[in-house]
Amino acid sequence: MRDKVHSFIQTNYIFDEKRTVGDDEQLLASGIIDSTGILELISFLEKEFSIIFDDQELVGENFNSIASIIAILQRKISKN
Repeated sequence: MRDKVHSFIQTNYIFDEKRTVGDDEQLLASGIIDSTGILELISFLEKEFSIIFDDQELVGENFNSIASIIAILQRKISKN
């Protein structure tokens, strides 16, 4: 799960091959992902993991780092 999320972010938002994103790096605050990028990320996550995010889950804190993304994915998947 972590590898898929990390790979998606690295491939789609990081254009310097030498730079890697850490699990706790703030994706929004650092400018790695913008509001359009969040929509793309959510779409990827829903398709890749066969889940649907509820409106109340679509808050920045759930998608602000790879660690927070993994946490919400684990919660969503464990409910199914």
